Amino acid sequence: MIDIDLLFSGGTIITMDDRRRVIDDGAIAVSADRIIDVGPSALLASRYRAGRTIHTTGRVLIPGLIDVHAHAGHGLIKTMGMEQAGHWEELVNAAYTVGTTPEFWHAEAQLAALERLRFGVTCGVSLLGGGDTIMRTDDADYGTAHCEGVAAIGTRSVVAVGTTRPPHPRTYARWDGDKRSERAVTFEDQFAVSRELLEQWHGKGRIRIALLTPVLRDEHAATLSSGDYEAAVRQTQTVRALSREAGVIFTQDGHWRGSVQRAKNIGMLGPDALLSHAIDLSAEEIRIVADTGTRIAHNPSAIASILGRCPAVEMLEAGVVVALGSDATAPDRSSDMFRHMQQCMHYHRTFFRDPSVLPPGKVLEMATIDAATALGLEGEIGSLQAGKKADIVVIDMARPHLAPFQMPAFRAVYFANGNDVDMVVIDGEILLEGGLPVKADMEAILNAANAEADDLVARMNLKSMIGLPEGFFGAARYPNANAKTE
Repeated sequence: MIDIDLLFSGGTIITMDDRRRVIDDGAIAVSADRIIDVGPSALLASRYRAGRTIHTTGRVLIPGLIDVHAHAGHGLIKTMGMEQAGHWEELVNAAYTVGTTPEFWHAEAQLAALERLRFGVTCGVSLLGGGDTIMRTDDADYGTAHCEGVAAIGTRSVVAVGTTRPPHPRTYARWDGDKRSERAVTFEDQFAVSRELLEQWHGKGRIRIALLTPVLRDEHAATLSSGDYEAAVRQTQTVRALSREAGVIFTQDGHWRGSVQRAKNIGMLGPDALLSHAIDLSAEEIRIVADTGTRIAHNPSAIASILGRCPAVEMLEAGVVVALGSDATAPDRSSDMFRHMQQCMHYHRTFFRDPSVLPPGKVLEMATIDAATALGLEGEIGSLQAGKKADIVVIDMARPHLAPFQMPAFRAVYFANGNDVDMVVIDGEILLEGGLPVKADMEAILNAANAEADDLVARMNLKSMIGLPEGFFGAARYPNANAKTE
């Protein structure tokens, strides 16, 4: 017999391998950080002697879920001002340029990574900022604080860093206690910081770095001066060149209505490009995405998917790799990818008035193997098969909303939620067991998150943003129903 570290035995395994096998009474053999075998429990029990055998009868095992679009920083300001005349966007821009400290970014990173872990999200993209793609790349301290926070939790993270849209310079601030100092930050400053974070963190442990620039849409060509728009194009091409040179993912947040055509015209697209939202694309833009092999991050729960429609089904039928993102936690959604799978099905079925659209197995692909492909990681994660990283999620099906134990592949997608996750393994390391983190101090993380959120409110005088707005109760819609949020 072969000695191994872990043997999961007795559960229903949704492998997401090339044959999409679903194995009842299945087993997974893990040695160090890799899966070495997947098959019937009786067969693997005869082959391997495990340091620890984990009995998973009555449970469902799936690959670690992957979230291809979310925002660092948002976890400590979620819902603030979101229904108050668009103040969320203003708050984000201010918080990420002048209001936050490295301690804020560290606390938020730990909270967000812990939330992902609890929900079975073993890998996710996190943009180091938000709003109108306001990146906290004026100094490497903020990105380093974020990466250190995530690394301490143990989840995989693709941290997207980059530059802000012209005009430059922009005013950024640092805090030393209550003392604030400001400086003008240029594109060159942000590009240098992004390169520094790339060199320092890409491939370190479970951290990878991606590069980004703001999306250029028709509105920017119309509102920016010709010089600023031309500068934006040059800057985008400079960052894109670095992404290709370094062999890392290039991503952009907020594609819609003509922006894909603009991205093609300036040479942004390709299999290493991940475009988020992609709403209201024309038939020609869908063809461009398919022809260039560009990947799409579809965020069905996002405000953008209310303001327009991502033609995810049409892109899938055109052969495009479309993966799921949460856009969490900005400003009204969590990192629970079960929620987003369910939202995705209903979103498109409602549009087509057809309940046969997007079978549950397809949306599970979009949150596992397709998401891994979108990140260029399909050789490492995204399915449970020999040779891949041992990123395994165990769902406890002994719950009223998941019983009876029949048709588990359907039940896991249609009815499960993140709180049904019982165990999470990353790189063969058990990080969540019995629904509780194994090495992370949850109480300390929550206390730090509360303290940093309170400090931000005090520092930026945001008390008016955390109360109940007019229209919260009693009305069919807010009086400022057309407010813009992410």
